Amino acid sequence: MNEQNEVAITLLDEEGNETVFYVEDETRINGVNYLLVADQPEGDAECLILKDISDETSEEAEYVPVEDEDELADVMRIFSEMLEDTELTM
Repeated sequence: MNEQNEVAITLLDEEGNETVFYVEDETRINGVNYLLVADQPEGDAECLILKDISDETSEEAEYVPVEDEDELADVMRIFSEMLEDTELTM
């Protein structure tokens, strides 16, 4: 993954369980913010692409995993280009 500072975010699932993810990269496409996150700070990790669904008046960002296959493929392609030395698979 990339060499930026370790930025971690905590997501809550529907049962209120916390999971920590490490932000690998971020981008903005058509006015929407996306994060590429990993479940480990280094090495082989499971990755997710998260989409910011918060509105402009929110004090905190609200992220959900991208589930639409076409949107996921498009965003994955952008992140792959941004991180050319990293292998990303869906």
